[in-house]
Amino acid sequence: MREERLRATAGLRSSNTLSSWRGRSGRRYIVGVHPLVEAEVLDVTDAVILAVKRDEDGIAHVLDVATAGSHPSQQARARWMTRVRELGANEMHVHRLAESDVQRRAIVDDLRVDEPQAS
Repeated sequence: MREERLRATAGLRSSNTLSSWRGRSGRRYIVGVHPLVEAEVLDVTDAVILAVKRDEDGIAHVLDVATAGSHPSQQARARWMTRVRELGANEMHVHRLAESDVQRRAIVDDLRVDEPQAS
């Protein structure tokens, strides 16, 4: 699994707002990139969320993957945010193109990390 920057956004001033991830299956998932602090105020629903740590060299590492359904629990979201922040996440990548919970779960399985690593 790896991040693949979108070349089409390379010349834009906000070129870090879109990216993509290639899953184990070879499928590509387009994501919006948000700083983790901004993630707390985003109203993310019906999406796949990747907690990402971008290192000093600009390489992105997925720390955890989760889904947000139509009515996500604020308590569950707060617990997840606390956990991924403790793991060192500094970005949240959001994939909004899956149309159902079944599709979102399949994407999570494709992008899932084996075991989150503490920083």
